[in-house]
Amino acid sequence: MFGNYLIGLREGLEASLVVCILIAYLVKTDRKDKLAPVWGGITAAVVLSMAFGAVLQFGSSQLTFEAQEALGGTLSILSVGLVTWMVFWMRRTARHLKTELHGKLDAALAMGTVALVVTSFLAVGREGLETALFIWSAVQATNDGYNPVIGAALGLLTSVVLGWLFYRGALKINLAKFFTWTGAMLVVVAAGVLAYGVHDLQEAGWFGGLHDLAFDVSSTIPKDSWYGTLLKGVFNFQPDPTVLQLAVWAAYLIPTLAFFFGVFGGRPAKPVAPKTGSAKSAA
Repeated sequence: MFGNYLIGLREGLEASLVVCILIAYLVKTDRKDKLAPVWGGITAAVVLSMAFGAVLQFGSSQLTFEAQEALGGTLSILSVGLVTWMVFWMRRTARHLKTELHGKLDAALAMGTVALVVTSFLAVGREGLETALFIWSAVQATNDGYNPVIGAALGLLTSVVLGWLFYRGALKINLAKFFTWTGAMLVVVAAGVLAYGVHDLQEAGWFGGLHDLAFDVSSTIPKDSWYGTLLKGVFNFQPDPTVLQLAVWAAYLIPTLAFFFGVFGGRPAKPVAPKTGSAKSAA
């Protein structure tokens, strides 16, 4: 549940900050009459994201076992790619996020109501679709009933509350450190999702080596034990991974974390958060 809570919190907070910046900018520039189209675009983006998640969940259940495994593995790998890109993008460009959104909003205001709806829809929709895909992949990886969904929902709810507190100026937090450490933790979660996706593709027959285990500690860490469930939920830990799974997990996790923390290629730019932590003051 914790891993999916983190996903919902991190992804939801990005979307909440985008909404805060858009709304605060319109309020500060005395254009409250333009709030309705913006909220319309945001609502449409949320509905689309939920519908996308529902299609993934219920559509995949109609497929054969091999097709389900192939689809799950492919989408898991795709979601890892999208989340990895998002984590690095936020670390590199968060400094200019407010300015970029203000520029797009000004352009949309000049073009009319439809442009406002489209701009807010795209700004939130991208985050929503990425969130839906990654949460679905993580839920499939943990295979723990409704607990992962509950964790993700609680994370999203927390992000909404934090976003509102940011907007009201009631909460101060170092967003640079927050996005850095949650980003690193998401990379760890993504590594587990990637390994699970590879295992799905092995079961679908796309890759070989399904029965070539790297190790098997199932007797020490049973899958149905509380600590086995905890490790599975947080890190997508599998007590009996295949050699290919372990190789892919290490090949992704080690260099990705190294680049993320600036071991290679110089130190990445740190996101700069508003000093007050308030979206109103930032606008």
